[in-house]
Amino acid sequence: MVDVYGTLGPACADADTLECMIGAGMTGVRLNLSHAMLSDAEEMLDAFSKAQERCGARIKLLVDLQGPELRVGFFDTPLVLAEGDVVALCALQLPQALQDALEPGDDVLLDDGKILLVVDNGRVARVVRGGVLSSRKSVAVPGKRIDLPPLTEADLENLAHAVHCGVYGVMQPFVRSRDDLLAVRSALATVGGSAIKVFAKLESLEGVSALPELFDAADEFVIARGDLGNSMPLWDVPAMQKRIARACGEAGAPFMVVTQMLASMERNAVPTRAEVSDIFNAVVDGASSVMVTGETAVGAHPVEAIRYLANTVAAAEAF
Repeated sequence: MVDVYGTLGPACADADTLECMIGAGMTGVRLNLSHAMLSDAEEMLDAFSKAQERCGARIKLLVDLQGPELRVGFFDTPLVLAEGDVVALCALQLPQALQDALEPGDDVLLDDGKILLVVDNGRVARVVRGGVLSSRKSVAVPGKRIDLPPLTEADLENLAHAVHCGVYGVMQPFVRSRDDLLAVRSALATVGGSAIKVFAKLESLEGVSALPELFDAADEFVIARGDLGNSMPLWDVPAMQKRIARACGEAGAPFMVVTQMLASMERNAVPTRAEVSDIFNAVVDGASSVMVTGETAVGAHPVEAIRYLANTVAAAEAF
């Protein structure tokens, strides 16, 4: 049976909405810890527990760690970046290791590539593709490797807390090598969490290249198309998804497909036909789980998003 995951957030932070989502077919839920600590999510987790009790269901809880992912800092108000603007790199509060590595001509992709900057020098960049940038959005610099530890101090604290919160699995972002996953397993073992599953997020060409050595180190693989799309032309992402799915199938390794599966439902009550086809094809290709993110975390129709996701999964399984 294919798992259907939503993502916790303000749009589904109450027990009534979560109960409806479970009733609509949700079998798992993700909590993104890139923006907050697990200890700060007690109210949301209480609502989640209450919804499970009402439904008499056991829903899998995943927590998504910070890991070596690059992100901008916290802003009091979102930054409006217009095409042609020159922005000081320090204003983005980029990690120092990244700022030190930037060179003139480097592309800097923000918020899953929605915004594009080109570095003029080590201090400023020019906006080529503008947009509104909120706190803690992703950063990618194609072709640039930034050495960061696999786990942050916040990750270690969250892993210790996860043992007491009924967490089913932890998602390790931007896996680069087997050592990244072994570091997660070691940290879990230290706090008594050896039973917690490890989900390896494939978000870069480096991670995809390392896939053969990762199979015995992760419980499930995540084809995270958002950041994969920052490391290659978008038209190459579908083929990469197929290759990863095939490799996982041949190795008998479960895999999840995520990112923009029902993106239009952040605003609309009905998805596009293309989105439904995307979900269907992911399941037909062997996915063991599929997930929506902003669609349920901040979208206008979290219950309906899960309903469409679950019903499409069921149709694909029947097919």
